[in-house]
Amino acid sequence: MSGEARLMWDQGVTRYDFGPGHPMDPLRLDLTMRLVEAFGLDRHIEVVAAKAAGDSTLRLVHDADYLAAVRRASADPSDADQWMGLGTPDTPAFVDMHDVSALIAGQSVAGAEDIWRGTVRHAVNFAGGLHHAMPSAASGFCVYNDAAIAIARLLELGAERVAYVDLDVHHGDGVQTAFWDDPRVLTISVHEHPRFLFPGTGRPEETGGPGAPGGAVNLALPAGTSDAGWLRALHAVVPELLAEFHPQALVTQHGADTHFEDPLAHLTLSLDAQRAAAEACHDWAHEHAEGRWLALGGGGYAIVDVVPRIWTHLVAIAAHRPIEPEALTPEEWRSAVYVRTREGGPQRMTDGRRPSWRGWEAGYDPADEVDQAVLATRRAVFPAHGLLPEH
Repeated sequence: MSGEARLMWDQGVTRYDFGPGHPMDPLRLDLTMRLVEAFGLDRHIEVVAAKAAGDSTLRLVHDADYLAAVRRASADPSDADQWMGLGTPDTPAFVDMHDVSALIAGQSVAGAEDIWRGTVRHAVNFAGGLHHAMPSAASGFCVYNDAAIAIARLLELGAERVAYVDLDVHHGDGVQTAFWDDPRVLTISVHEHPRFLFPGTGRPEETGGPGAPGGAVNLALPAGTSDAGWLRALHAVVPELLAEFHPQALVTQHGADTHFEDPLAHLTLSLDAQRAAAEACHDWAHEHAEGRWLALGGGGYAIVDVVPRIWTHLVAIAAHRPIEPEALTPEEWRSAVYVRTREGGPQRMTDGRRPSWRGWEAGYDPADEVDQAVLATRRAVFPAHGLLPEH
């Protein structure tokens, strides 16, 4: 093992831009990298720019006809095929869309290769996590599904078991679809219940295809779920499944849109709970996957107050240089935020909360909606893994 961690970064990823007014503002990526640098983390984690994914790599997940459609729309956005999800209000076509989407995918694939080959233990691509893209369609701001492509590359390299944990507020439907019937991949998605939110999937009874029973795990939480309930749910489902599955690599998606300030969803997590989840994922990688951890970004539309802070925490955790929650954000970064947005950036790397949660072993409350959701998931998938749904 030649190093602890790599940050996959190419400034070109900020060209992933759907235009003015679109929630997926690439400024969130730029401000995150600026905060990483302001904390000096780039001196403690190797920053590497990988090449764009080529067609043979993209086709590990995506159909050739879809790649051709993306290329056509990239050359002429007016030629976007809405049947393939391109040129829609969610995923508008833009010039060079193929190139920048392939560049983002290339960062995730290279990170996956690095952790599998032992070049580093951990790799982070916070520009990635575009988990809604389907094999033959764009969806939910996502053109190429870098998370699924990276997992497929791990399988191509010889991995026999890969676990994927998706912490975005939206269901990780594209990754689930890609590996629905593949017993080598365990997909776990912790999200807001689909009756409230896009994409309308991710119910606990979605448990995988006939060739992979229990291979898809969906924990659908009620709107309004906050720190204690969300962390209780996460820890009541994920660790037992990872321990039983014995993954050789862990891929995690850290969408920041679970935060109470996010404008597109209805969970109410603090930055501090999101940070606790990132720390848990890091610990699970070491405990269950020999330290092989690929951490990706995802959604997140509070682009000044939330996204840069949590993804900087993520980078710091991967670098084994965690930032104290009470740390002040560097003045140089706040000045850069003001120049770019005319807003004052957040002062500290915390929302001032100290998350704690009741462990599942402490008992189940049948009147609690979060506990109901947890039990529904455990009952749906735990038996397929030889686990008991209740204690």
